[in-house]
Amino acid sequence: MKLLKLVPDDTNINFLKLRIPFFILSLVLIFGSWAAVLTKGLNYGVDFAGGQEVRLTFEQRDQAPVGELRSLVGDLGYGSPVVQEFGAANAVSIRVPLPEEVEATPGAATRIGNEVIAAIEAEYPGVRTDGNETVSGKVASEFRESAVLALALAMLGVALYIWVRFEWQFGVGALFALFHDVSVTLGMFALFQLEFSLQIIAAILAVIGYSLNDTIVVYDRIRENLKKFRKMPLPELLDLSVNETLARTVMTSLTLLVALLPLLLFGPASLFGLIAAITAGLFIGTYSSVYLAAPMLIWMGVTSDSFVPRETEADRQEKKALGQL
Repeated sequence: MKLLKLVPDDTNINFLKLRIPFFILSLVLIFGSWAAVLTKGLNYGVDFAGGQEVRLTFEQRDQAPVGELRSLVGDLGYGSPVVQEFGAANAVSIRVPLPEEVEATPGAATRIGNEVIAAIEAEYPGVRTDGNETVSGKVASEFRESAVLALALAMLGVALYIWVRFEWQFGVGALFALFHDVSVTLGMFALFQLEFSLQIIAAILAVIGYSLNDTIVVYDRIRENLKKFRKMPLPELLDLSVNETLARTVMTSLTLLVALLPLLLFGPASLFGLIAAITAGLFIGTYSSVYLAAPMLIWMGVTSDSFVPRETEADRQEKKALGQL
C-alpha cells in the first residue's frame, strides 16, 4: 500500500523570502492584541471575576442535566452561568456572576445562591444541596495573578530549556514566538469577548506546549543542517530545514484539527472557549515556528559559517564509533 503523503518529498517553498512582511504583520498582531486587551478588556468568568458557586447532587439521576441547568439558571438574569460536572456524573457545580453592588451587601450573594437552588429544586425535586459559597473579588484577583504567573513561568522555563538544549539565540527566538502566540490568543478573547476562565489558561498552556514542540522540531533540523552545510547562507539553510520538517508539521496539525473541529462545531457551549483557543493555537503556533522562531536566528546574528553547535555526548559517541576521535 502506498503511503499517504500530504507534502511531497521535493517540496521547496521559499518561506524566508517573506520574513520581513510577516514579521511586521506579527508586530501589528501583538500590538493590536494588547490594545484590544487594554481597551476592551477580557470577559472574565466567575473564576476571575468572582461570583456565587452552588454545588448540587441529583440523587435520583445517574447523569446531571447540565445543558438544561445552564438554560434554567441563565433565565434567572444573573448572566451566563458556568455549569460543570463536579466529582460525579450526577453532581454539578454552578457558578453565576454577581452584580457589582452585591459584594458590598452582606447576605445578598447567598440569597442569589438560594434563588438558584430554589429554581432548580422546583424543576428537579429531590436534588441535594452540597454547597452555596461566594467567590469573592479578592480570591478572583488572586486567581488572575496566579494565572499570569503560570504563563510567565511557562514561557521563561521554555526559553531556558531551549537555551541549554541549543544556544542562547534559539532561546530568544522561541521566547519571542511564544510571546506572540499568547498575545494573539489573548487578543482574540478580548476582541470577541469570549469568556476568559481557568479553562482558557489551560488552553493557552496547551498552545505553548504545541508551539514549543513544533519549534523544537524545526530547531533540531536547523542544528543538524548547520553541521552539514557550514558554507550555506543561513536563509537558504533555514528554508531547507523548514521544508524538511513541513510534512511532519502538516500531519500533526491536521490530526489535531480533525479531533478538534467536531468539538468546536457540535460540542457543548461550556467547552467552546477552550476548544476555540486550542484550535486557533494550532495555526498561530505553526505560523510562529516558521515565520518568527526561525527568522529570529538571522536577526540574532547567527551565521552558518561561524556558528559552532555545542557538541553533545551523543555526537562524541558517534564520532568515536566512526573512528574520528
